[in-house]
Amino acid sequence: MSTVKTLPLLFTPIELRSVTARNRVVVSPMCQYSSAEGGPTDFHLVHLGKFAMGGAGIVFCEETSVEERGRKSYHCAGIYNDAHVAQYRRINDFIRSQGAVPAIQIGHSGRKGSGCAPWDGYRSLTADDAKHGEPPWQTVSASAVPASATSIVPQALDRSEIGALVAHWREAALRAANAGYDIIEVHAAHGYLIHQFLSPVTNQRNDAYGGDLAGRMRLCLEIVEAVRAAWPADRPVFMRVSAVDGANSRWSVDDTVELVRAAKERGAEVVTTSSGGINGPGTATLVPRYPGYHVPYAERVRAEAGVKTIAVGLITEAHHAEEILQQGQADLIALARELLWNPNWPAHAARELGVENYLELLPRGYSWWLRRREEIREVTRQAGANKG
Repeated sequence: MSTVKTLPLLFTPIELRSVTARNRVVVSPMCQYSSAEGGPTDFHLVHLGKFAMGGAGIVFCEETSVEERGRKSYHCAGIYNDAHVAQYRRINDFIRSQGAVPAIQIGHSGRKGSGCAPWDGYRSLTADDAKHGEPPWQTVSASAVPASATSIVPQALDRSEIGALVAHWREAALRAANAGYDIIEVHAAHGYLIHQFLSPVTNQRNDAYGGDLAGRMRLCLEIVEAVRAAWPADRPVFMRVSAVDGANSRWSVDDTVELVRAAKERGAEVVTTSSGGINGPGTATLVPRYPGYHVPYAERVRAEAGVKTIAVGLITEAHHAEEILQQGQADLIALARELLWNPNWPAHAARELGVENYLELLPRGYSWWLRRREEIREVTRQAGANKG
């Protein structure tokens, strides 16, 4: 009697509205500081394309700003210009041709803008940078609280500017749909603008967008609602949150659960639970770093807010990723730096988990030759065994 072998959950397709990802492996957004005037370059085609070729189910481009001043640096990605649409579409067409789902994370740096790449120390731009064609610009935030003692003091957004900002998010969603993305994620984490409104560390307002939790959540929820309204109804909206602030934390997991419940009512249905960033670099956190250190947040948000979640945080082993899914702690697994090291991680993980046709995750021109190599190795092995 023959038995049908069950696929590991990590390599079981998942349906998200009309979008079906071939597996649960997600390529996290990874800022590359390689854009030109906000738009992608050939670097991005190769950078993102190799993840699709390596077998990932969903491939996120890096955090992409909804307006020019919302970039972290002059070299960060944006989708605030109609000229960007065709540039991204070219990349998305290739990602889709390789069997993966193209996804975009849209955000705004807020007070963390007008800066340099991490390898230049995340420092703010200065008059010296202006001499080289990169003058500092005025940043914005919930309140006029600088990110550090040496950072530019941001301008506190007034009510009319907040309305214009929400419109930028709506326009970015329309451009992203036109560019061929199937998934859009609202970036509300890592100390960037939405997070600056959420956290009482940075939000010292006394109007409708500050004060209590409901006031501090208002901008985030208005943005989610605007993006959902602009985004095609058959495609899903994701959201990324910092479950806790990090240094001097005054944003709790309880707050996160309440935010996600409210965002779900407005159309967000998949949540990536990260942490930190309100002070220091985007991912600065006091949460101890160990494999899967964000998984407890994903599990709690999934259970208490009733949304699908993505687990992130030093998940590099196939069996660990599968265990997270099997235990119901998350619905998808996101990797970042591990994929920079090994963009074929999905195919390797599939082999490790016993997926028979794991080579089919790779392009035919790869899989045919690799399968042939395995056959030759097997023949050689058997010949050696017979001699013994």
